[in-house]
Amino acid sequence: MRRDHYPHQDDFVFMTEPALHYVACDDAQGGHRMAYWQWGDARSAHVVVCVHGLTRQGRDFDVLAQAIVARAGGDVRVVCPDVAGRGRSDWLRDPALYQVPVYAADMLALVAQLHREQAIDMLDYLGTSMGGLIGFVLAGHKQLPLARPIRRFIVNDVGPTIEAGALQRIGAYVGQGGRYESLQSAADAMWAISTSFGPHTPAQWLSLSQHMVVPASQRTADGAGKVEAGALDGDAWLLHYDPAIAVALRAITPEAAAQGGAVMWSLYDAIDARTLVTRGAQSDLLSRETALAMTQRGPRAALIEFEGVGHAPTFVDPGQVGAVTNFLFD
Repeated sequence: MRRDHYPHQDDFVFMTEPALHYVACDDAQGGHRMAYWQWGDARSAHVVVCVHGLTRQGRDFDVLAQAIVARAGGDVRVVCPDVAGRGRSDWLRDPALYQVPVYAADMLALVAQLHREQAIDMLDYLGTSMGGLIGFVLAGHKQLPLARPIRRFIVNDVGPTIEAGALQRIGAYVGQGGRYESLQSAADAMWAISTSFGPHTPAQWLSLSQHMVVPASQRTADGAGKVEAGALDGDAWLLHYDPAIAVALRAITPEAAAQGGAVMWSLYDAIDARTLVTRGAQSDLLSRETALAMTQRGPRAALIEFEGVGHAPTFVDPGQVGAVTNFLFD
C-alpha cells in the first residue's frame, strides 16, 4: 500500500459526505448508468467495495465506510454502489435483467473504471444479502476479467443456500411501492418490515431511511432521481427503487432455487480470498447450518454471529463495525 501522502493518521481530512460518481454499464437493452458513492482518498491503491441488499442502496454503508477510512488513516477508497434499479442508478428497461449475473457484470465495469483511475493493489469486498451473492460470482468465477483478485471477502448474512421462508417473507413486500407524507412516516413504515435488522436508535434508523426515499418532485423519468436534495412544500416521499426488481424474485421456482444454490456452492468452493461470514443470530435467510458449512468448505470462512439481530446486520452498531475493520486490517 502507498502511504507517502498520508504519513500520519491525523493528517487526513475526514469526510462527512461521500462523492457521487457514475459508471457506464452494458446490457441487452442499450446500457445503463450505475451510481456509486466514494469515501476516502481517490488516489489510494486499496479499494473496499461494499454492496447492499435487495431493496437497499449504497448509503447504507455510511457509518461503516467512515470507520474503514479512519482505520486506514485515510489511505483507502471505500466504494458503495447503488445497484441498478436502486438509489441514483438507472432503472433497467427490461425487469427480467434484475438478476445477479447482470449485477456482477456491472461490478466488473465498476472495478475496471476504478482501476483505470488509480491502479488497484488491494481489492476487498463486502456484500450484504444480494450483495453477497454478487460477491460469490466475483470471488469464485476465475475466468472473469477482474482487475485484481479479491483479497478479503466479507459475506453478510447470506449463503449459497437461501431459506425459502425468507424469500417468501421478502417477496411479500418487495415492489409494493409506497407513498409517504414525510420522511419520518416513511422511516416508520420501513421499520415495520425491518425490525429483524436489530436494535437501532430513532436517529440511526432515520439516518438509514433518508436515502431509501426520494421526494416525488425529484423523481426523474428513469427513476434515478435528481442529485439535488430537498423536498418541496407538500411533497410526497417515494421509495427510491424500481418496483420491478420484484419481477425476477417472484419468478423463482423451487427447482430454480435449487439449481441456483448448486451454482452458488460451486462458486463458493472456488473462492481463494480470506473470507468472513457475518450472521444475525436470528437470521431467517442464512441458517446456522449453512453458515457452519461455509466454515468447513471452500475458503473455510471465519464466522461471527450478532445476537439480537436477524436478517441482516446493518454495520451501524460499533461491535458490528469493529468486526469488519478488524478483519480488513488485522
